[in-house]
Amino acid sequence: MKTFIILTELTEEGKKAIQNDPVGMKLSAQAIENRGGILVDQFALLGPWDFLTIIKAKDEKTIFRITTELDALGTVKTMTLPAMPIEEFIDDIITSV
Repeated sequence: MKTFIILTELTEEGKKAIQNDPVGMKLSAQAIENRGGILVDQFALLGPWDFLTIIKAKDEKTIFRITTELDALGTVKTMTLPAMPIEEFIDDIITSV
């Protein structure tokens, strides 16, 4: 499984929604699993991004499905980044150069 970081920014609609239902802004682990991913963790942030979510998925198609459906809700804008464990980065990328 590959690791992906999703940075999320609330839209104006999302800011209103979080006031009415703060728990509803939390991504559902079951909803992510239904789309082929695994929710690893979520964090609220200070700064230009409001939330950071870590998801494991088998491939990019799976993460595209998850983030496209999330963006379609209209309450958030996302940026998705692939992530690699630092040990793997050092072993596979740095030492092979």
